[in-house]
Amino acid sequence: MNKPRIAFLFGGCSEEHDVSIKSAQEIAASIDTQKYEPVYIGITRSGRWFKCGRPCPEWEQGCCIPAVISPDKSVHGLLLLEGETYRTLPIDAVFPVLHGKQGEDGSIQGLLELSGIPYVGCDIPGSALCMDKSLAYMAVKHADIQVPEFRILHGSPASVEELPPYPVFVKPARSGSSFGVSKVENESGLREAIETARRFDDKILVEEAICGIETGCAVLEKDGTLIVGEVDQITLSHGIFRIHQEKDPENGSENASFTVPAHIPPEKQQEVKETAKAVYRALGCKGLARVDLFLQKDGCIVLNEVNTLPGFTSYSRYPRMMKAAGISVCDVTDCLIASALKKQ
Repeated sequence: MNKPRIAFLFGGCSEEHDVSIKSAQEIAASIDTQKYEPVYIGITRSGRWFKCGRPCPEWEQGCCIPAVISPDKSVHGLLLLEGETYRTLPIDAVFPVLHGKQGEDGSIQGLLELSGIPYVGCDIPGSALCMDKSLAYMAVKHADIQVPEFRILHGSPASVEELPPYPVFVKPARSGSSFGVSKVENESGLREAIETARRFDDKILVEEAICGIETGCAVLEKDGTLIVGEVDQITLSHGIFRIHQEKDPENGSENASFTVPAHIPPEKQQEVKETAKAVYRALGCKGLARVDLFLQKDGCIVLNEVNTLPGFTSYSRYPRMMKAAGISVCDVTDCLIASALKKQ
């Protein structure tokens, strides 16, 4: 019996290229090759696609074959350029291990919808909605879930009175891993923060700084049922959480420590889990998501953001939360691939 052939996409053109490679390395190590036949597709920073060996930082230096996913449903797979000739390689499902722009924003999902190949994770609407923090806030607010006060900037603010009171966070509306994010204590730092954010997106979000415990919940969907990991807690010594931009995150963060399960009362842990599931449903997520939240001193839970393809690196939060609940990376990837294959 032929094993299902699964294409894993990694790298990509976003600022999270390196994180994607690390995530793909961990996922590749977890794949049951007795059950699935993995095919690895690396995407360079400039957007070139290659079939290659196992994911690693030096993957481009290995034996690579130009490859693309055909949007033609009759192909249902890859086109590989070997010499002067293209040959087809049928694919049963795709696991896009791509973070940020063109990975979590609906772009790659659009190509996969055209191809007719089932894939892991959110569809086009869910991906686009979660990627844009302002749209996600508006959607979950209508589901009676609390969000920070925020303003959207497409240019410079007409006046500071239009913004939430300081301190505020200035963010690219559609970016991840804290790239372009600044905490601003007063008006003097606002313009520089806006310019920093604008390097990543021309749509800028200015939101109130929420005081409270930074926490999160890993969500995994299996046959329509939502499974959650243990709730985590991030404690900062200074600055803001930027682990994916640090030089050596594998050996610990420069300013953050993690507690799983979080040091919050059991009833609040359960409320965080239920809120995460409500956010997941309100945004139309599929497959998996990491829902980041704040727990305020008054007990209110406020949405921070949603990642539709969270990191799977050795130091990432999603696998850590799942592991604490007794669910390994192998279990997670097997569930996600099995769910995708059922869409055929």
